[in-house]
Amino acid sequence: MLAAEGTVSLRPTAMPKPVYKILAEAAYDAAKSEGRFMGNGDDLRDGFIHLSAAHQVEGTLAKHYAGQEDLLLLTVDAEKLGSALKWEDSRGGDLFPHLYAPLPLEAILAAEPIRLDDDETHILPDGFTA
Repeated sequence: MLAAEGTVSLRPTAMPKPVYKILAEAAYDAAKSEGRFMGNGDDLRDGFIHLSAAHQVEGTLAKHYAGQEDLLLLTVDAEKLGSALKWEDSRGGDLFPHLYAPLPLEAILAAEPIRLDDDETHILPDGFTA
């Protein structure tokens, strides 16, 4: 799509679905007992739940979760989040999904472990594609 002044816009015309949340297994267990995920420390500090599109997951892992064990990748149905889901400029000018509400468990399509290899590099679940 062409933007003003003849520049090319890299912004998608439709936002990717699903979206993803990386979180500790313990946080997911707590969310299951509460019936919803209220956010981790970073989410609560920033006032929204940080999510990622598929192409952003690896970068988010490297920047915010390097070497961490016991992580899960939640696949979230973006349509079930309604108007509380906003796509906003973030790292490198890319649009990231931010949820301005608790994450309801019924919007979670899958919760799969993220493993670490011997070099402490995260290995995403089988079948995940960016």
